[in-house]
Amino acid sequence: MSELKKGSKKLLNAWAFYDWANSVYTLTIASSIFPIFYSSLFLAEVKTVVAFGYEFKSTALITFVTAFTFLVVAFLSPILSGISDYIGNKKNFMKFFCYVGSVGCVGLYFFDKSPEEIHLSLLFYFMGLIGYWGSLVFYNSYLPDIAHEEQQDSISAKGFSLGYIGSVILLIINLAMVMSQEDPVDKVQMMRYSFITVGIWWAGFSQYTFYVLPKGASSGHKVTKDVIFNGFKELKGVWIELKQNLRLKRYLNAFFVFSMAVQTIMLVAVYFGEEEIAWGSDEAKTTGLIVSILVIQLVAIVGAILTSKASSKFGNIPTLIAVNFIWMCLCFYAYFMETPVQFYIAASLVGLVMGGIQSLARSTYSKFLPETEDTTSYFSFYDVAEKIGIVIGMLIYGFIDQITGSMRNSILFLFIFFLVGIILLFRVPKK
Repeated sequence: MSELKKGSKKLLNAWAFYDWANSVYTLTIASSIFPIFYSSLFLAEVKTVVAFGYEFKSTALITFVTAFTFLVVAFLSPILSGISDYIGNKKNFMKFFCYVGSVGCVGLYFFDKSPEEIHLSLLFYFMGLIGYWGSLVFYNSYLPDIAHEEQQDSISAKGFSLGYIGSVILLIINLAMVMSQEDPVDKVQMMRYSFITVGIWWAGFSQYTFYVLPKGASSGHKVTKDVIFNGFKELKGVWIELKQNLRLKRYLNAFFVFSMAVQTIMLVAVYFGEEEIAWGSDEAKTTGLIVSILVIQLVAIVGAILTSKASSKFGNIPTLIAVNFIWMCLCFYAYFMETPVQFYIAASLVGLVMGGIQSLARSTYSKFLPETEDTTSYFSFYDVAEKIGIVIGMLIYGFIDQITGSMRNSILFLFIFFLVGIILLFRVPKK
């Protein structure tokens, strides 16, 4: 098809539709059914697993594997963005990671904790995670290419909203599959089937986005040994330019800190709820956790829209400060949570600020960029900062959990990151 003009409705909608396709991964795999499934593999009195020659607390192991995956993404992102810039085809890289992630999701059907299977199982988990976050490097970099500055807040929010709606639809289907069974073994089997539906949904609905998005200006270059590390050179160039752009530099410092805490909480929330909340029974726990995730997603749609409107009225930075303050209070509240009702209240508040802070953080960065055609390098820098932050956040969370035996201590520690993030946001110049 002929390439659409920047700012056209069809192009913007096609870009946003990728959120509809890939957000089922974050909801079903990262946030709800997989954490419940993973926890169900371990007896209540035995929460340890042997992997890589060591014995881990089960929640600490998945935290460390997640941190390692983000470290790989942080290393690969500049390499791949450099190559994609050189040959002028970032859509193919976005496709590659999409399909790797989809295959990883389907592979989770075979997940098992036995010493013979645990490493292959974790490999499939790794593939899903790296596929999702790897594709986002290129997806996010399209935003300033396809949308004018005044469109970026709204289309970014629309993308997140579409993602929440699509992922909730599939989660409801998956929930119906799980709850249709009475026997716990059959429930687990339905969870395995749900991983397959995620992989198919993700790869299938992505096709519309891939069809409409521009391929990129082909340079006719071929990848050689000399250009593999070109991305790191580009990151160095961005770092040098940041020294001349005080607003963008200070915003990135703040983003690095508060994103570290936000992403960590989103990745471990269900594991926390499964282990630290008194549900009464396994059936009540499974239902309660999935309902909590549904609440988060539905409220997040409203949260993303309200945050977008607030940023239009009060400005991006003041709105981000307010949202970070709410997150800070949530960390303190979570430390004392014990009952399902308290967990539902926390889920509602998390939903309100989750979509808003992600959407606004992305569009704020896009707005602060200098005039440049090299958006991929800038968004690669953004993604690397986010991933390194997640690695640090997850490692700190995992170590505290492993050493103290309680995830409550870990969640309380994240309070500090939001406080520092607020202080750094106050230092961002208005112009």
